[in-house]
Amino acid sequence: MRKSTVNIDNDKLQDAAEILRAINHKLRMRILEFIDQNEKINVNKIYNTLNLEQSITSQHLRILRKAGVVDTQRDGKFIYYEINYDRVNQSIESIDRFLAE
Repeated sequence: MRKSTVNIDNDKLQDAAEILRAINHKLRMRILEFIDQNEKINVNKIYNTLNLEQSITSQHLRILRKAGVVDTQRDGKFIYYEINYDRVNQSIESIDRFLAE
């Protein structure tokens, strides 16, 4: 016999899954850790400091941007990246609520 119903917000859970897929890569985690340490960082600084190819860095940043994990800001010819902590925290809360059910 069922004791309680599970209330799942599918949209929020799908968002959380998208974020988890985006960060589930060793190199993307390195990039995120580097951005986190610097709060806001230029893409050139990311690939130069981490000794990565520019094209590979851009591909991984595109995945993170598409998932909403990072935000961008353009300043002239430079693009700066920062972590979207609100979106990440919302996803963590959605996962926590799902697991608590």
